[in-house]
Amino acid sequence: MKVLVIGGGGREHAIVWALSRSARVSEIVCAPGNAGIAQVLLHNGSKSARCVPVNTADLAAMLRVVEAESPALTVVGPELPLSLGLVDELERLGLRVFGPTQAATRLESSKSFAKDFMQRHKIPTAAYGVCRCLEDLRRELPRFSASVVVKADGLAAGKGVVLCNSHAEAEKAAAEIFSGALLGTAEKELVLEEFLDGEELSFFALCDGKHAVSLAAAQDHKRIGEGDTGPNTGGMGAYTADGLMSADLEQWLLKNVAQRVVDEMAREGTPFHGILFCGMMMTPQPDGSIKPMVLEFNTRFGDPETEAILVRLESDILDLFDAAIDGTTDRLAIKMKPGASVCVIAASGGYPGKVVNGQPISGLDSVRNPDTVVFHAGTASKDGAVVTAGGRVLAVTAVSGQPSSSSTTPLEAALAKAYAALEKISFNGMQFRRDIAWRALRKGL
Repeated sequence: MKVLVIGGGGREHAIVWALSRSARVSEIVCAPGNAGIAQVLLHNGSKSARCVPVNTADLAAMLRVVEAESPALTVVGPELPLSLGLVDELERLGLRVFGPTQAATRLESSKSFAKDFMQRHKIPTAAYGVCRCLEDLRRELPRFSASVVVKADGLAAGKGVVLCNSHAEAEKAAAEIFSGALLGTAEKELVLEEFLDGEELSFFALCDGKHAVSLAAAQDHKRIGEGDTGPNTGGMGAYTADGLMSADLEQWLLKNVAQRVVDEMAREGTPFHGILFCGMMMTPQPDGSIKPMVLEFNTRFGDPETEAILVRLESDILDLFDAAIDGTTDRLAIKMKPGASVCVIAASGGYPGKVVNGQPISGLDSVRNPDTVVFHAGTASKDGAVVTAGGRVLAVTAVSGQPSSSSTTPLEAALAKAYAALEKISFNGMQFRRDIAWRALRKGL
């Protein structure tokens, strides 16, 4: 089977890598791909994945690629092509495609739609207000305590959320969102939200329009600095571990969040097929209990969580894609490797601000541990060398089962492998966090 993957980041590299392990896949094309994706060999070593150029902001260009390649399946990775309606167009042509429609993608592409949807259907989330100008914001602010969150309504690559310690900071953030100073383009709407304290959890469910089944849970690290300091990024690392989510919590999230979303989206005429990423905050309550609250929805695989999740996936990923398209996820038994995995992002200097591309990357060939995979997030080939081509450059990912030493946990072992690989890799300005999974380590996971 020939599969086309749309996108060119670390998430897409991980998807291509997982597809390459399927005996059912005979050819993989990725548009636009990156330098690492072009080196992925299929399961039998017969050929490598092939990259073709495309602008993922150009719907017509992506449709031309699909027409030219004639894949048996198209997998849409990033949120932008989903929001442009690529899935709708491919379905209209009678083609098999993995991902939600444009209408279903509004759960991610519009924060105000998602908040209104959750309020309508009693899905637990923070108090909020929708603002279309600074005057709206000033009217809403008195309802909130000093600490508030200001969110750009549309897609912002993980950079449209500002945590504010005062109403003055909130007004400043809103002004920058409305003017375009924060994101480069002016937003017409934003969400003002109650600040929630607690620990974040990313819960992933595979959905087929009728059913939601649990895939995995992970924890992301959004802030640029160690100890979760500094501005938000698209994610500086993530980890998964067997003890990260209890069986009771998994069932609660499946029933009260993921399945409810699938049920209500279907009732509203916008059935949801694909990956539902539920960004949760586990908020402590006065009685000592923990109340899960939805921070946001993403309507696709997360990044860098996907890298950490897919290295533990034992099931054929093609079976997951087929089940989501065909409405058979309830018959699927998803198998994950026991243990833990971790992904650490190596980013360009200056990220999440302005970066300089084209920096040569050395040491990639020296990473030979079979439990470690270096996924490329923002790379390109230049004169036979691999160079930086983005803010997040590499997603160094490692997996571990139960180590031979009883004094070392699977998560500690996976972290040691990832950081050992990072010590062999370098490029000018490279930065990465050295405290990925610090919360889990405190708990002894």
